[in-house]
Amino acid sequence: MTGPPARQPYRIEDLAHRSRTTVRTIRAYQDKGLLPRPERRGRANLYSDIHLTRLHQIAHLLDRGYTLASIKELLDAWDTGRGLGGVLGLVTEVEGPWTDEEPARITRTELEARFGGAPDEDAVAEAVELGVLEPVDGAPDIFLVPSPQELSVAAELHATGVPLSAISGHLRELRGQVEHIAARFLEFTTEYVFARYLDDPTRRTDAHAAEAASLVRRLRPLAQQTVDAELARAMRVFAIQHLRTRLGAEDPPEPPGRTGSVDLPTETITAVENLVGRAHTSAFIALAAEREIRARALDELASSNRSRSELDESP
Repeated sequence: MTGPPARQPYRIEDLAHRSRTTVRTIRAYQDKGLLPRPERRGRANLYSDIHLTRLHQIAHLLDRGYTLASIKELLDAWDTGRGLGGVLGLVTEVEGPWTDEEPARITRTELEARFGGAPDEDAVAEAVELGVLEPVDGAPDIFLVPSPQELSVAAELHATGVPLSAISGHLRELRGQVEHIAARFLEFTTEYVFARYLDDPTRRTDAHAAEAASLVRRLRPLAQQTVDAELARAMRVFAIQHLRTRLGAEDPPEPPGRTGSVDLPTETITAVENLVGRAHTSAFIALAAEREIRARALDELASSNRSRSELDESP
């Protein structure tokens, strides 16, 4: 049984046309070692489907953001038998969705209705810049929403009176902080988990790449779970502190029979501000005073108990 007949070899112009690239690009790839040399027949250079497949692979990786240097390393792995298929599978796993949330679409009319009913082109433009909304080609009044949850949060905040400009500014700040957390998590997992796959050439096989891809699937939800838990803890701690500070912003009514206030040295106030921040200074001083009063009360109770014991033991 014979296979499909081999195609006729390509001239470089034909290869450029079929691969949707240019003659100049093909020659540049050859110079960089990304493409095998063509077959020489007389004065003509002839290319095959191997070259066409390689050009498609390069284009695919470039679209995913890889540099030519990293692509050459991947292709060299393939050429030396270390397995490009497994590596590309790992690439696909890493570049897959890191959330179960499904994107949605929203019309401009629906968007305006969710944010007060009045059109705000500046806010829409900023949302597009931030990636909260993505324009749909050929449909100027429809947007793709990568994260419906994020848009819902913005709508809820706006409904409570938060200006859209403040929401956008907060998102920019939050995004920078979250990206720092993501970078640290990746550094951590790379150092302790993936370094053995990335740094050891003997482990760049299809089997090891599949094993690494499986680890990506296992570790993918851990980052979000960790951040969720820590955010919940931090929100509780700081919400309690913030509430106490806000409630203590005004001087409480003084107990009957007590008037006036206590003046503290400027140096003391400054030291407390440097320690806990100006916003928490009043609460800190109040708590410190309360702790001192309780400590003295305990000392008095203990002293009184010792005195009674001594009296009981005296002849």
